Amino acid sequence: MAVPFRKTSKQQKRKRRTHFKLGSLTLISCTNCGTTIKPHRVCKECGYYKNKEVIKVD
Repeated sequence: MAVPFRKTSKQQKRKRRTHFKLGSLTLISCTNCGTTIKPHRVCKECGYYKNKEVIKVD
């Protein structure tokens, strides 16, 4: 198994890890009731998706 010739410094390690981060969450407003939902999902508040009632919500 290969062993590194030199120790990786803290600075080099942190530069490499700058891309390991979470992206921002994408949210849209429901076309029927206006609540914020994830795109391409059925609204939990009203049960609509693309202006059609998919599930009955009481």
